[in-house]
Amino acid sequence: MSDAPVFNSSTSDSSTSDSPAKVFAYITHQNRLLVFSHPDCSAAGIQVPAGTVEPGETLQAAILREAYEETGLLKLKLIGYLGSCTYDMSPWGGPASQQRHFFHLEWEPVEREGEPIHSWQHYETSGGKRYPILFELFWVALPEDVPKLIAGHDQMLSKLLLHQYQ
Repeated sequence: MSDAPVFNSSTSDSSTSDSPAKVFAYITHQNRLLVFSHPDCSAAGIQVPAGTVEPGETLQAAILREAYEETGLLKLKLIGYLGSCTYDMSPWGGPASQQRHFFHLEWEPVEREGEPIHSWQHYETSGGKRYPILFELFWVALPEDVPKLIAGHDQMLSKLLLHQYQ
């Protein structure tokens, strides 16, 4: 098994009936990246917001929906598409070939909100499709404080950093 991703630059949904496409959000604010943990399941590791593209949904709509559902943040702006790759999720009970699409989003607080708090808890509900899952979200400085992300969530971090510092 290799962690090496296979890249392409398409933004179309290339999911199959066996493995729906996944979208991943690198949400930034003032040179910080938003990550989260599952306080009730430490084995889930540190992650970025991500989720499944629903049937008939565009990748862009999916990433904005998933980012909001998992963070509760309003005012998320889609900055760009970073690319796609496949990843072997079989060690975690998933498909051997999961198609992933990575996006850069920025959060800009509305004026009255001011600066973001460093960390907060949010219940992800998947739009009422399952029981709420508690997330502990927190900002980390780019690039020096980004922790090891689980299950290939870091596959496009290098592209994000190139995008951030151009």
